[in-house]
Amino acid sequence: MPHWRDMTTSDLDAVYRIAAIVHPDFPEDDAVLAEKLALYPDGCLVLEDEVGITGYVFSHPYPFGQSPALNTRLVALSDADGCYYLHDIALLPEARGNGAATRAVTMIMDRARDIGFDRIALTAVSYAITYWTKMGFASEDGTDPDSYGADALYMSRML
Repeated sequence: MPHWRDMTTSDLDAVYRIAAIVHPDFPEDDAVLAEKLALYPDGCLVLEDEVGITGYVFSHPYPFGQSPALNTRLVALSDADGCYYLHDIALLPEARGNGAATRAVTMIMDRARDIGFDRIALTAVSYAITYWTKMGFASEDGTDPDSYGADALYMSRML
């Protein structure tokens, strides 16, 4: 049974491979992904089954109403505005359809709530807006860097 666990640096090669497969239109350099783990390991998960790693999540505090540009180093994080940001969730095709994404989002929301955040936000690319709406996220006024595509939508929900 696939299960989510905390990401470690030894998982990064698998994460890079998954990112290249799942997000060919939204590439991020390996160093950018590695920095996310280094800056906020508590927000990084991998989905593992008997075959290996089949998914990942990157999340971290970030000011409400802003989206970090893709493929850009964060350098430092700020939680001044009380918002937690779900930067990316990626599952290989064979890992989809079993509730893994919902379990990951629930874990991340629980962690964010447990450390004092009252809101979670994300930038949904066009094909994922329906999914995030079903998960309780709603459109917000926010800045969406061009790197997410013209149809991207900044969304959030209370925790």
